[in-house]
Parts: sequence; C-alpha cells; structure tokens
Amino acid sequence: MNKYLKILSTSKFWKELFVMTVGMLIAAGAVYYFLMPSKLIVGSISGLAIVISGIFEQFGMVVKVSHLVTIINIILLILAWILIGKEFGAKTFYTAMIVGPCIDFWDLVLPYQTLMEPGTTSVMGDIWFDLVCFVLVLSISQALLFNINASTGGLDIIGKIVNKYFHLDIGASVSVGGAIICCSAFAINPFRMVVIGLIGTWINGVIIDYFTVSLNGKKRICIVSDNQEKIRDFICNKLQRGCTIYNVKGGFTGQEHTEIEAIISKNEFAELMEFIDREDLHTFITAGNVSEVYGNWTKKKKRLKF
Repeated sequence: MNKYLKILSTSKFWKELFVMTVGMLIAAGAVYYFLMPSKLIVGSISGLAIVISGIFEQFGMVVKVSHLVTIINIILLILAWILIGKEFGAKTFYTAMIVGPCIDFWDLVLPYQTLMEPGTTSVMGDIWFDLVCFVLVLSISQALLFNINASTGGLDIIGKIVNKYFHLDIGASVSVGGAIICCSAFAINPFRMVVIGLIGTWINGVIIDYFTVSLNGKKRICIVSDNQEKIRDFICNKLQRGCTIYNVKGGFTGQEHTEIEAIISKNEFAELMEFIDREDLHTFITAGNVSEVYGNWTKKKKRLKF
C-alpha cells in the first residue's frame, strides 16, 4: 500500500495522468467527428467497433460504438498485462477504459450532427478531408502516449506487442493490424470506402513513426579528436552518458587517432556541441538519428555542474 501511495504523491504520476486524459479526449474526438458520421473504417479498434455496430444495425439492433470499444479493449488489456508488462498495462487500462466515455462526452457536449450540412455524412464535407484530419489528430495522440509508455488502447496494444517481440517499427506494427481491420469493413461499406480506409491506415503508421522519432529520437555521435579525454569527461560526468572509445587510423594520412561513440539525446547533443565550441576543441564529428534505444540508457545520476 505504501508503494502505491508513494507513486500517487509524485509529480510524474499526475503529469502522466493529465497527458493520458487529454490524449484520450483528442483521440476520442478524432473517432467521433471524423469516423462515426461517415462510417469510415480506418484500421483501429474504434473502426472495428463501428463495423460490428453496423452489422447489428443491419439486423435492427442498436449497439453503441463506445460500448463495443470498451469490451474489445478489455480483452486486449488482458493480453497487454501478460505480454508487455504491468506498467504499460496499467496505463493503458486507464486510457482504454475512458475512451468510450470520452466518445460519449463529445456526443453530449457537441454532437457531430450540429456540425454537418443537412443530408451529408461528413463533418468536413468530404471523406478525404475527414481521413486527413482523423489521421493527423489521432497520430499526435498516439505518439504522445507512446512517449510515456502508454497508448490509446486497442490496436496500439497489438502494435506494441509486435514491436516488442518482432522488433518492427511501431508504425509498421500498427499498420499490419489496421489493414486487417480495414478489410472487415467490407461487411458494411462499399469497395471505395474500404480502399480509402486502407490508405488512411498506411498514412497513420507513417505519421506515428514520424512523431515517435521526433519525441524519442536520440543521436548516435562519432567524434575523432586529439582532445578525447576532455570530451569523454564531459559526456560521462556532465551528460551522465556512457561512451565507447576506439583506436582508429586515418586512411588518407595514416595517423593514429581516437574515436568516441555515444548515444545522447538531442538536447544533450546541443550541449556537447556548445562545449566543444566553447573549449575550441579540434574535432571531426558525425551524427545520425536513432529512433529506439534499449537497455539501461535512461538510468542517470545527478549531473555535475560545469
């Protein structure tokens, strides 16, 4: 009990709770305003829920999309808890449980019918505009939640499982599962709508990767310098990052040099470049983007003041 009370007293918990709540309101708004009016099925659990709801309608039964989303998410949450871990499962349990109520919230506060022209089935007036708005808004929400090891639930859980065990990019993992769900839309939609949904699913995966790299991206740096001790000391003691040192030989001059390789954040890269410029250290530097880092990279000690 003391362990959980300690977690509740941290600013990190409340900050992440706020991010998750806002993120889910945004995601639910994207589903409610850009998918539900036109029954456009983009690969997601919400899309699957719309398909199932549409099938029930064909038999004269009314089942709310928000209720179906909750039921499907409960099943997937059990898988997340077993296969991914307690932290991801606990956070995603919260987001998955509020997505249905968030959809009902938008329905209560601002029904999409009030935003549509009479006789139309699209908030934006065009199905392609609906698609673009949905993908952009939802992808931002997903990337924010992935950044704190959570998700919007549903298909994101499947994507995270595939990412963990098969090491595919998050975007590719989500796209594969989404494509399968899109094809289920043949039960209620014409061929044209299914194709539009497939295109949207692919774009969604691309945008998720873009925002994920932007939020989580690191830099792999390689530095060749005769002042390697100063640079090593700055990386290890100021930035609190590890590094690897190699003895290298210049192919053109034949001279022996030392190369330092390290993985650092973008902000730390800016600090390092400022330090090298301030100290007027002669270096040759290459830097590349790294989208994912595993292991104990995030464990840091208190920084030293320089």
